[in-house]
Amino acid sequence: MNILEKNEGPKLAYAVDGTKLTLGDDELTLNLARYEQDWPQHIDVMRDRAGCLVTSISPAAADLAYAAQIDIPARAYTEVPAPAGMTVDGGPETVPEPVPFDMDRVTLTLWAIV
Repeated sequence: MNILEKNEGPKLAYAVDGTKLTLGDDELTLNLARYEQDWPQHIDVMRDRAGCLVTSISPAAADLAYAAQIDIPARAYTEVPAPAGMTVDGGPETVPEPVPFDMDRVTLTLWAIV
């Protein structure tokens, strides 16, 4: 995972276990592989007025302060030979196959927390 620090100051604690990212003191855990799509994904993680972590996939709330941002690039594919019987009269000789999710492609941007 690529880590970027957006500004000066203390940052939100994080831990990575396989494809799971845990933020804060076990406050929020996301299985990032579940969010991978054929287009880039961006998840904002903020603290609400009560100090709880919320995400951009949560309902909107007032008075939010950024804590982190997660950027997952679009799913990668590789071309593999088409299954037998799929190449009929000029049909494709290869088909796209998804590359396994790779946490090294994910970027976690950390903001100073107050």
